[in-house]
Amino acid sequence: MRGKKLDLSVEDVLRKLRAGDLSIEEAKRKLAAFNIRQISDLARLDTCRANRIGVPEVVLADGKSPETVARAAATMAEESGYALVTRVTKGHLRRLQALPSRDFKLDYNERARTVVVRRRGHVFSKVGKVGVVAAGTADVPVAEEVAVAAEVMGCKVIKAYDVGIAGIHRLFEPLGKMMDEGVSAVVAVAGMEGALPSVVASLVDVPVIGVPTSIGYGVGVKGLGALMTMLQTCSPKLAVVNIDNGFGAGVFAALIARRSRAGKVG
Repeated sequence: MRGKKLDLSVEDVLRKLRAGDLSIEEAKRKLAAFNIRQISDLARLDTCRANRIGVPEVVLADGKSPETVARAAATMAEESGYALVTRVTKGHLRRLQALPSRDFKLDYNERARTVVVRRRGHVFSKVGKVGVVAAGTADVPVAEEVAVAAEVMGCKVIKAYDVGIAGIHRLFEPLGKMMDEGVSAVVAVAGMEGALPSVVASLVDVPVIGVPTSIGYGVGVKGLGALMTMLQTCSPKLAVVNIDNGFGAGVFAALIARRSRAGKVG
């Protein structure tokens, strides 16, 4: 399952540096190369991305064969403790389920179309709390992708679905609970006209990330209407990700939570 390994280990590089056999620049280049694991001629995985920038590489299954996805996920999990696979099909799922159960544990989220492949014994860190709200039930798959992304980055996720502006009274109680729980950010997922994130941002004192979804019809043009609404918001603390980009929103919210917790601890 493993990708190609480099001839030198990190320890070898450090020893050569201390012995004067490598310059600092040469050592930096060699250490940078350890970030990549190649799987035959198919993929080059950035297995150390989480350590470098705080965000793991995700295995996007869309457009890839089940075999390629399974090999990439197994390599990532072996190296990093886990792999998050997004946009899986039933074919991808069947191949992932064939990975050795003695080595890996799988968590499949059908609504989000995600699979988390965990190396046995791996435990996710605890870094904070984020809230996720979805306007309608049709927006839930994207909201669930948000939640999975934030969870693998160590966040407790508090969810509230079907709280769109057509019945805005439904929003207040769950939003109040999120504030009581001390969330560091709220992700608001909405299709159609996409007004929910602006409303949420006007009610809470934490950053809000808006996720437009491709739910809608007519002039909504597969999410463009919701995207334009969110980008034109008059609420000054709303950031917006791309259409259906639940993964990006979950990562962004988790990074806010991580920095917020670090500030409190410090």
